[in-house]
Amino acid sequence: MTKITIIGAGAVGATAAQRIAEKELGDVVLTDIVEGLPQGKALDLLEAGPLFGYDSKITGTNDYKDIEGSDVVVITAGIARKPGMTREDLLKINTNIIREVSQNIAKYAPDSIIITVTNPLDLMTYVAMKTTGFEPGRVFGMSGVLDSGRFASFIAMELNCSVRDISAMVLGGHGDTMVPLPRFTTISGVPVTELMPEDTIRRLVDRTVNGGAEIVSLLKTGSAFYAPSAAVTNMVETVVKDTKRILPVCAYLNGEYGKKDIYLGVPVKLGRCGVEEIIELKLTAEEKKALDSSAEAVMAGIASVNALR
Repeated sequence: MTKITIIGAGAVGATAAQRIAEKELGDVVLTDIVEGLPQGKALDLLEAGPLFGYDSKITGTNDYKDIEGSDVVVITAGIARKPGMTREDLLKINTNIIREVSQNIAKYAPDSIIITVTNPLDLMTYVAMKTTGFEPGRVFGMSGVLDSGRFASFIAMELNCSVRDISAMVLGGHGDTMVPLPRFTTISGVPVTELMPEDTIRRLVDRTVNGGAEIVSLLKTGSAFYAPSAAVTNMVETVVKDTKRILPVCAYLNGEYGKKDIYLGVPVKLGRCGVEEIIELKLTAEEKKALDSSAEAVMAGIASVNALR
């Protein structure tokens, strides 16, 4: 049986554990530093098995040794944004958390695939790769899957159509500088640019860019977890089932799109080995400028991360 570890038993981690168990993608280990939290949530999920008809084994633990032999490790550990807090505000605290988590992954699950969820996403993925020393393709972040889902949901609401018919594309950093691409976003193969006026598309793009912040402002005391957990579950399923889906994820670039030694949201082919191929889109000058701007923001963040050593 595939072993899937989720580090961080907060709302995102616990909901991802629920979705993964219900899909029977593997046995789940839910890990957290708070005593009793992962154990309690794991037991609750285990007791739901007979009612929902899944046989996945769910274990809660405070001991990193229990992640030993994991095939996939999802990192959700870290503090969440509070109202008025940018992703960059999280940098120092979450960098220290991800470094500790990554050291334990390298020690106990050296053959695993790592999917990061913790914000600032692009930077934390970079920290995880550098700390573990894993091949870059085995470490990647959620970003574009979530952002594309948000973009698609807003388009569906605007057009009053099924979300199933929408394929959205969002590149760049996971934050204020993300780059939604209407030209590569389609409804049953029809570009959204043919179904909406430019000002409507711009409004939906702006809402997508601020999607996380909008939810934070509404919740007051928390951040999004239903959509993030759904996004990471889709990614776990793609890896576990080796389906080779083309998804926008936070991936390591080594020359692609003219970028080096940086994690950035781009479309990739995802499979059992992680990122198997990076898809390079032919961007317009305007799209390339937006992606370059996003990359510059991430590079500035990487410099800040490296200064924290």
